[in-house]
Amino acid sequence: MVNIKIQKIKESATMPHYAHQGDAGVDLYAAEEYDLEAGKRVLVSTGIKIAVPPGYEAQVRPKSGLALEHGISIVNTPGTIDSGYRGEIGIIVINLGNKGYKIEKGKKIAQMVFTKVEEAVFEEVSELDKTSRNEGGFGSTGLKKR
Repeated sequence: MVNIKIQKIKESATMPHYAHQGDAGVDLYAAEEYDLEAGKRVLVSTGIKIAVPPGYEAQVRPKSGLALEHGISIVNTPGTIDSGYRGEIGIIVINLGNKGYKIEKGKKIAQMVFTKVEEAVFEEVSELDKTSRNEGGFGSTGLKKR
């Protein structure tokens, strides 16, 4: 379990919480209303700030119900909140649907998952070890079972 300090900076903010025991993510709520036209994006205010401890990150992810039913997603998914960030959590929401969507104050707009992170140490080498994949990239495994 990780302890997250949270500050409500707007009266209209709803504190995040887990909907069910065992859920991976806490729900995040819009602190303001927005009319989001099809094909457009907006930065949605949550009205909260958090302090993520060192060695962790918070990932902001779309809500599957909003994606399926309305085409609402997050542009930079998952969005990362680093441990050093202390500003308001804002969610870059996009409407991939074919009609407008009203984001209502106090309604779920995203979810947030806390994960451990490792700091990388880089070692420059003249050559990398060989693997069975090597430089095979996009589409290199094909679409059919081999």
